[in-house]
Amino acid sequence: MRPAPDKGFKPLVLGEGEKIALVGNPNVGKSVIFGALTGRYVTVSNYPGTTVEVSRGAAKIEGRKVEIIDTPGAGSLVPMSEDERVTRDILLNEYVGCVIQVADSKNLERSISMSLQISEMGLPFVVALNMTDEASSRGIEVDAEALARLLGAPAVKTVATRQKGIDKLRESVSKTRPSQLRIEYDAPIEAAVSRIEHKLEGHHISARSLALMFLAGDQSLVEWAKENLSKADLDIIEREYHELQAKYREPPSYVMAQARWKIAEEMVGKAVRRTGAIRPGAARVIGELMMHRVWGWFVLVGILFVTYEFVGRLGAQILVGFLEKKLFGHFINPALRAAVGWLMPWSFAGIVRDALVGDYGMLTVALTYSVAIILPIVATFFIIFGVLEDTGYLPRLAVMSNRFFKSMGLNGKAVLPMVLGLGCGTMAALTSRIMETRKERILVILLLALGVPCSAQLGVILGMLHDVGIAGTLVWVGVVVGVMFVVGYISARIIPGRGEEFILELPPVRMPQMSNILIKTVARIEWYLKEAVPLFILGTFVLFVLDRSGLLTYLEAATAPIVKGWLNLPGKATEAFIIGFLRRDYGAAGLYALRQAGQLDDIGVIVGLVTITLFVPCIANFFIIIKELGLKAALLMSAFIFPFAFFVGGLLNLALRGFHVKF
Repeated sequence: MRPAPDKGFKPLVLGEGEKIALVGNPNVGKSVIFGALTGRYVTVSNYPGTTVEVSRGAAKIEGRKVEIIDTPGAGSLVPMSEDERVTRDILLNEYVGCVIQVADSKNLERSISMSLQISEMGLPFVVALNMTDEASSRGIEVDAEALARLLGAPAVKTVATRQKGIDKLRESVSKTRPSQLRIEYDAPIEAAVSRIEHKLEGHHISARSLALMFLAGDQSLVEWAKENLSKADLDIIEREYHELQAKYREPPSYVMAQARWKIAEEMVGKAVRRTGAIRPGAARVIGELMMHRVWGWFVLVGILFVTYEFVGRLGAQILVGFLEKKLFGHFINPALRAAVGWLMPWSFAGIVRDALVGDYGMLTVALTYSVAIILPIVATFFIIFGVLEDTGYLPRLAVMSNRFFKSMGLNGKAVLPMVLGLGCGTMAALTSRIMETRKERILVILLLALGVPCSAQLGVILGMLHDVGIAGTLVWVGVVVGVMFVVGYISARIIPGRGEEFILELPPVRMPQMSNILIKTVARIEWYLKEAVPLFILGTFVLFVLDRSGLLTYLEAATAPIVKGWLNLPGKATEAFIIGFLRRDYGAAGLYALRQAGQLDDIGVIVGLVTITLFVPCIANFFIIIKELGLKAALLMSAFIFPFAFFVGGLLNLALRGFHVKF
């Protein structure tokens, strides 16, 4: 490692609309700093060609309006996951004028290793030494000036949750420039770099950094290389990689990473002082309690209960009841019907009126569903999710449930979408993005669609189960959970692809900042309104077309023999399954009405509830699955779940009636 001669300081001149990227390892406080810099004017969208969300917002730096990009958490800029690839691609393709690297002051080696990669890219950057208060409590003191000298880039101490250091961070952006730091790798690596870097010039990041990525065997650069390099140059680069690989026992990427890590350790040794004065404090005690092998389970149950009560009771019952029945039921929907009727009084406009405000109206049913029913659940979940996120509990929740989910081919991270599924399966499918690989996302979405009832449906189900007692309830729970376990176990061995090792860094337990939670909640709700609501409108229109064409009636007639013969349910139950595709709780409510009318015995209740729980997800969830996994995957899932639900329900009916079970 050596710095090049300093030829004089040239401050960064930010142009209007310049892009500044926030990068850093997971759980270092990037989102908090992003919120502090941008306020609430934020857009959230998928990065092109991926399912990874990227937040963008406007900020004022030195009197100029700039765009701040909050990149996904990354451990390295030689990608090993989709999140890391998106972060690297933003730096590679978006002509970022400056990088703000957010570092965890308690674990600087990891962050400095990334700093060295940013330095290799030739991008101006400033390091935000975040969570310095937590570092101090652990006896770690960072000399920001010494670290800045070593890196050749400004370093600013921050405590983002309390807005400390944010103003100085803004000022430092205009004082940065590309670092003069140069890392010397082994001679074979340096020789290979010198032979290919001239073929990689003329791009936003340095030719040297691109050469190192190719020599590290970065397969995620293949598509970029095909668009930007000639086939002859690609062949030369590939040959250099294979020749370099032959000279080492380990992959070249490992050799480079070890070299950067060694430099990072040297820098930490010069810039960090450890006092040894570690103060446990209440947060550390609570964090240890959450992970205790006995008490941790009590904390887990308590957290899950509070989460479900907050989302299920406040969101799904109180707020939904007010919006759906009072606001939309008494005011908005009648006003919409009156307005459309006044604008379209002529008779031949009847089909248009029905499409807008009829039984499957895009202005009544779709908006009632998406705004009055789903939005309160989404908003309350986003609030509780923000609290759990900021306190640092979610990684601990994942650890506590890892063993259970591992048996189904997943890991502990799957607990989040499963818990959310008890509030709204549609939004739960979206949170499957926290899983690292496509195989894991498919498994999570499959299990959500198969056996996790949303809060509205679960409320009706629990009301019916109360009539058949605790024994019937245990049968329902046992069959649904058992089926999910078996399907998960088998699917993990059938679905191609790899799972991800469960490696998770545990952040400290923190007191959540309500201002930060509010900013993130507003941004996520804005995203929901833009991305999800149009899907509800489209789904309702599809149902309108099916109803007008007579296909809904045909479907009812076609499935009646299965419902009556195999499940031993009354023919009217067919309507419950069909309408359940519009809203899952409507389907359960249809069975509830049959029970109240005396048309379902106790076994019929259990069989009907198991079947409708395992039944295909609602139409909104179906469209979200298309959005997340593609039309082919969504159709294959539905093609499996639909007959499988009836198969399990029929077997249960035969077993319970064959053994003359009484509840």
